[in-house]
Amino acid sequence: MYFGKKIVVVMPAYNAAKTVTQTVDEVHQQGIVDEIILVDDRSRDDTVAVASSLLGVRVHVHERNMGYGANQKTCYRLALEAGADVVIMVHADYQYTPKLIPAMASIIANGLYPCVLASRILGGYSLKGGMPVWKYIANRFLTLTENVLLGAKLSEYHTGYRAFSRELLEKLDLSKNSDDFVFDNQMLAQIFWHGFTIGEVSCPTKYFKEASSINFRRSVKYGLGCLAIGLKFRLAKMGWLRSELFSSMPRRGAISSG
Repeated sequence: MYFGKKIVVVMPAYNAAKTVTQTVDEVHQQGIVDEIILVDDRSRDDTVAVASSLLGVRVHVHERNMGYGANQKTCYRLALEAGADVVIMVHADYQYTPKLIPAMASIIANGLYPCVLASRILGGYSLKGGMPVWKYIANRFLTLTENVLLGAKLSEYHTGYRAFSRELLEKLDLSKNSDDFVFDNQMLAQIFWHGFTIGEVSCPTKYFKEASSINFRRSVKYGLGCLAIGLKFRLAKMGWLRSELFSSMPRRGAISSG
């Protein structure tokens, strides 16, 4: 417990056998996490075997490969079922350091923000940390455009390191969201739609061989999807479009299972 809140770390995992031990060890080192839930999306390596051997890790395995968004839906469902008050998503590939868990949990537990993002852009060291130039340029373009369309001022929308309050997760209907990577952007747009605020902390950028990354073709698809979500959000706000992603009467706790 941390400030009287149960802290649960969820780990979407796919082919992370080489990095999951280091990630879990560093999560434990923070000393505030009550439970770790790893959801494996039918990895082709030994991720499940390695994770199952680690102390304090609850492993859930999808029956088939369902996608990154579907993995998150399962993560959040299981975390809420486990009684989590604060849910922090940390990727099992160690691209994001778990050392930020106490800071992110504190912001949520103290009621400052219901959502916190670990931004690789804040601090200005993303390129020095190994972020490819083309990804940096795409990140900045998409973030600028999305800020205009969503009426926000985030430093980036594309980090996979996120923390949420239980109240926020119960408010969102994630079942309508994509099972692919664009899920991340849909979720943030829904958070703004329901009037929640989002805080940010600076996160070191780490790119290395074992860290997962989508290829250029899927990155283009993701980018176009992000722009489409921003446009739908703006049109829905203006009353010119009806979208099931932006319902005025969301169903509480509506997270589909995997």
